[in-house]
Amino acid sequence: MSLQLRLFGGGKSDAGKLSATNDGNHSIDKSKVLAQTDAAVITPTNPGNFGSIRSVPVVPNPMYFSRDQADAVKDLKKEKVEGARITKGVYKDLGKIEEADAVVHKAHRKYEGSVAENELKKVRGNASLAKKLHGMRSGYARLGMGIDKADSDARTRIDAIKTKLTAGAN
Repeated sequence: MSLQLRLFGGGKSDAGKLSATNDGNHSIDKSKVLAQTDAAVITPTNPGNFGSIRSVPVVPNPMYFSRDQADAVKDLKKEKVEGARITKGVYKDLGKIEEADAVVHKAHRKYEGSVAENELKKVRGNASLAKKLHGMRSGYARLGMGIDKADSDARTRIDAIKTKLTAGAN
């Protein structure tokens, strides 16, 4: 199987058939065009939950801390600072991946737009040829009638010759 067939499929399609949808109507569903690419994507109609992160509880009132508490807070601080550094890098990388996905998405839509524009050009070419061929029909009809007349005239002359030849033979 060729690479093209493996990539793009090779089955028969109805692509060349004229359908009722070629009358200028459309089936572009605005809700599909504007639909989120994922249910979790943040949009004005899906603003997310505005959740946050809190590694320690809020201290509601002034208080003294013990040495053990202070040591535990220092250990937790080291862990959280390191985790934040790592997490910040991961979020940065995730953002870059999203940017790359958006570049690919946009490039694909541009390609699809090109395919759609060129499909219209091809169909216009087909329509132009069809109109030209329809314009030729009367010419072909005249040619066909001329051939029929020539055939009829020839048969008439042949019949006249046959009649002369057979009349003299009797």
